[in-house]
Amino acid sequence: MSEPESGLPPQAPPGVVAKRSALADKVCRELARAGFPVHRSDLGDGPHGQPGAKVYATRHVDGGVYVDWNTDAELSTAALDLFAEGIDYSNPPPVVRHHNTVVKTMQDALVGILASAGFQVEVPDGHTHGSLVRVTGSQP
Repeated sequence: MSEPESGLPPQAPPGVVAKRSALADKVCRELARAGFPVHRSDLGDGPHGQPGAKVYATRHVDGGVYVDWNTDAELSTAALDLFAEGIDYSNPPPVVRHHNTVVKTMQDALVGILASAGFQVEVPDGHTHGSLVRVTGSQP
């Protein structure tokens, strides 16, 4: 597959995208069964920044199915505003530490719940992927 002129990553074949979408739907069902608010962000499901589990299936060749946790805007905005002002990363303000703790705790919970439900999950490199959880498959 050739690199597109737009500079965007090459797109996966339609069959691969369809399999990812079906896997993302299964992930949504299991997280909802566990009691989480969940939405498919790649389908425009729910308002942007809605709190809860955000599931999306990427369309590019090297992509996959990812899950992330969105805190309520009140917490995320408070933390981001402080980042914009500049913080001491060795001793961040309490709201930043709290936001980071919530996101990390929810990442651990998502991994545990999805693995328990039979999904193959991994935590990709945090530097590149932040707090995302990658779902690579499920048991038949």
